[in-house]
Amino acid sequence: MKSEFAEKGVALTTDTKTIDGRHIHYAKTGKDSFPTIYFIHGTPGSWDAFAGYLKDSQLLQQFRLISIDRPGFGYSDFGDAVNLQRQSELISPIFYMLDNKKPAYIVGHSLGGPMAIKLVADNPGVFSGMVQLAGSNDPAAEKPEKWRPWLYKTPLNFLVPGAMRPSNEELWYLKKDLVDLKADFPKINCDVYILHGNKDVLVPVSNVEYDKKMLTNAKSVKVILFPEENHFIPWTQFGVVKELLIGLVNANTQVKSTMSSQ
Repeated sequence: MKSEFAEKGVALTTDTKTIDGRHIHYAKTGKDSFPTIYFIHGTPGSWDAFAGYLKDSQLLQQFRLISIDRPGFGYSDFGDAVNLQRQSELISPIFYMLDNKKPAYIVGHSLGGPMAIKLVADNPGVFSGMVQLAGSNDPAAEKPEKWRPWLYKTPLNFLVPGAMRPSNEELWYLKKDLVDLKADFPKINCDVYILHGNKDVLVPVSNVEYDKKMLTNAKSVKVILFPEENHFIPWTQFGVVKELLIGLVNANTQVKSTMSSQ
């Protein structure tokens, strides 16, 4: 990846911090004197889900860009999954280690959506804005899937390929995690941007109304709905997401004419 970034004229640096006995890995581009955007991937996944953003020339003109391997994925102790609470305990110290006294924003896709909510709630005052990309936040929208423990709690786990193993385990934890997350929504007091595809078959668009109902103390809640899009909007709607991110540096920027306020 460093070679691939270098071909684009972008310096990619990576680092791994040891936090409470665990390893948390992240990748970084951009000037350390700029405001920061943190990217939180879904499941399965790793930091390079946002590689296109980390090497985008326009974003690099205004931001330091950091994408984190969540615990159990990528180079953050691959295979050893934990619930959202523990993930927050392990990731949160990164924000203080890398604090440059400039505004910080957080972007979460899919399961990275509730992870972002947890991180903002657990770190008051750190983030000026949060972007939810097809966030899976509504416990009522999750399928029961009682078969999942049979995979990660039995020898069948050895038959599950690659990153699907930790993914299967954390998706089971997510059933309870999202119920617990209800208490964190009122702690969100920054600007929130919600992007979702109307044809998302993995994370129902009903999550948008749930988020709007729960974000009672957010500074603002703005929504973009994509009529013909599925779950993969970080890539299929890269241009719109990038435009929104660039607009974060100016609270008065009109990001998109189709954006509607709560």
